[in-house]
Amino acid sequence: MLSDQSLPQLAVTMATIANAAYQDDCSKIFADLGFTEYKFVDYTAHGHVAASDSEVVIACRGTQPQHIQDLLADLDTIPKSHGVGWVHEGFRRYARYIMDDVFDWVRANPGKDIYVTGHSLGAAMALYLTQELEYAGYKPKVLMSFGQPRLGNAAYTAQITTDHYRFVNCNDMVTHVPSAAMLFKHHGTLCYINFYGNIRQLSRWQRLKDMMRAHWRAWKKGVLFDGLYDHSMGLYVEKLTNIRDTGQDIN
Repeated sequence: MLSDQSLPQLAVTMATIANAAYQDDCSKIFADLGFTEYKFVDYTAHGHVAASDSEVVIACRGTQPQHIQDLLADLDTIPKSHGVGWVHEGFRRYARYIMDDVFDWVRANPGKDIYVTGHSLGAAMALYLTQELEYAGYKPKVLMSFGQPRLGNAAYTAQITTDHYRFVNCNDMVTHVPSAAMLFKHHGTLCYINFYGNIRQLSRWQRLKDMMRAHWRAWKKGVLFDGLYDHSMGLYVEKLTNIRDTGQDIN
């Protein structure tokens, strides 16, 4: 059961699910975790839902560069009024492609703890679905997002109360868009993975120095776009696995 896992263990499990969400069939990985029911939600946006006797998981797939629709959704930053605030129209639209199926799944599994996850575009979708589930009275137990771009403004994010662990791998450039200058704001507890592969709470100045250290190492190796490299979901899995295996905590 996911509820029996420590926070570092759960982070690896959810990261593994978010990584697998890029596939069309995640039935084996969910079966290995003890989930007896599974469905692939196959629309323009892809989602996966699973259920055990006591838990439900919702996983959203991130951007596929070869899918022009995904790229257009990422670029559609026009704010869309939503309740007390506003959200990124492209992320909202993608989340709503699968929202009816997600709600049908949750209603068919009443009283079960809900876990939500996603990477990149899928992380933004996961946060949007979390807010919608909360509003409908199905508050998730935990949301874990990886490499998440900003979804909405401060008024929108302030209303979301689900425990949200937002993992950022060092120079992951996707976590910096859309710009805060456009009044987009992040949600959740930042879990920043530093240059050394550890989760640390850093001041803005400490984080800037850490990011420049990582940039310098990448440049010396001839890697010019480490912001894209650090966005890799596989790298999130690798680093979080090391954090778990070395007995580190996630604050």
